[in-house]
Amino acid sequence: MNLPEPRLKGNVSVEEAINNRRSVRNYAPKKIDVASISQLLWAAQGITDKSRGFRSTPSAGALYPLEIYLVKDEGIYHYIPDGHKLELVSDKNVKEALVKAAHNQAFISEADIDIIVCGVYERAAVRYGDRAVRYTDMEAGHLAQNVFLQAIALGLDSVAIGAFSDSAVSEIVGLPKNSKPLYILPVGYKK
Repeated sequence: MNLPEPRLKGNVSVEEAINNRRSVRNYAPKKIDVASISQLLWAAQGITDKSRGFRSTPSAGALYPLEIYLVKDEGIYHYIPDGHKLELVSDKNVKEALVKAAHNQAFISEADIDIIVCGVYERAAVRYGDRAVRYTDMEAGHLAQNVFLQAIALGLDSVAIGAFSDSAVSEIVGLPKNSKPLYILPVGYKK
C-alpha cells in the first residue's frame, strides 16, 4: 500500500513539540488517518535525500539497521522506506497478544497504532563490529524521538515501551530471526 507523500512543513515548531511531549498511557478510541500514519512513518525512517538514500533518522555509516512494523486492529504491516509504502505481513488483530507480551500494559491495545522498532545488528556489524549493538540502539532512540515529536505536531500522543518479552513480540510480529524488537511505540489520541 503506497502512503501519501509526507508534508515537509507543519504548524507546530520544534520547540513547541519538545515542550509539549509527554509519555501518555491513556488513549481515546479514535482512529488515526492514513496521512498522519504516513507522516509518523516518514519521521521514523522516511527517505529525506532521494539521491543518496539518507533517511530522517541519523544512522552510523548510513547502514540503517532498523526495521519498522506497524500494528493496527486490521493487521501488521512492514514499512518500506524506499517508495514510502506499507507491506501487509498479517491480517490478524494481534493487539491483545502484544499487550500480554508487554506484561499486560493494556494501553498498547487502546492506542490506535503501535510502531514496533526492530534492530538488525548484522547490518551495522559489517562496518562497526562489536559497536554495532550500541550504534543500532542509539539509532532506535533517535527514531523514537522523531516519532514522539511528530506525534505532538499532529495532535497525537505516544509513549516508549521497552518492557516486553523479546521472543513473544518477535513471534507475534513474525520477525525474521536476525531482527530484534527494541521498542513498542503506541500512538493515539489522548483520552
